[in-house]
Amino acid sequence: MKMVFLGPPGAGKGTMAVRVAEEAGIPHISTGDIFRFNIKNQTELGTRVKAILDSGELVPDSLTIELVQDRISKDDAQSGFILDGFPRTIPQADALSSMTTLDRVINFELNDEEVVRRLSGRRVHPGSGRTYHVLFSPPRVEGKDDATGEDLVQREDDKEDAIKNRLRVYREQTEPLIQYYRSRDMLVDLDSSPAPDTVYAALKALLNL
Repeated sequence: MKMVFLGPPGAGKGTMAVRVAEEAGIPHISTGDIFRFNIKNQTELGTRVKAILDSGELVPDSLTIELVQDRISKDDAQSGFILDGFPRTIPQADALSSMTTLDRVINFELNDEEVVRRLSGRRVHPGSGRTYHVLFSPPRVEGKDDATGEDLVQREDDKEDAIKNRLRVYREQTEPLIQYYRSRDMLVDLDSSPAPDTVYAALKALLNL
């Protein structure tokens, strides 16, 4: 099954994609992971991406499309895949439709207030990368890492103003994809506000897993 997962930051797309990919035996393909893989392995595409990122620029649609096309052509993606983070724009969606035929597009719905609540509550231990959440998985001692007792920090992109900016960009650039796929009878909405296991059960039912 070839799928795209859409939804705002914090809606749980990545978490659900990992679980479905494991159960269905298909790859979870994240554009961020593709970039990191190609940079780490110093491929020709990776070298081009690194130069762009190092200069502080955004990776252009054309190069992102090239990377995704290369990834979905691999043997492990022939029986299906989950795309997470691509497409982000209508031109990317048009390019994807020329590469392959999708079976389903899942739109993870979450209101802005809940997005802010989820993302702004995240706390990180800088030394290890261990992650906590003040509401959902708090440390044993407030503000302190369980293993070392060192201070936890809130990343800059998890602060409320940054989250609201990410949501604004999402609404402007990516939300039009919802109508794009809805008009093609490919989109299914999924409420991602319940607990993760409840969302996953609903997703499995949608996908007949």
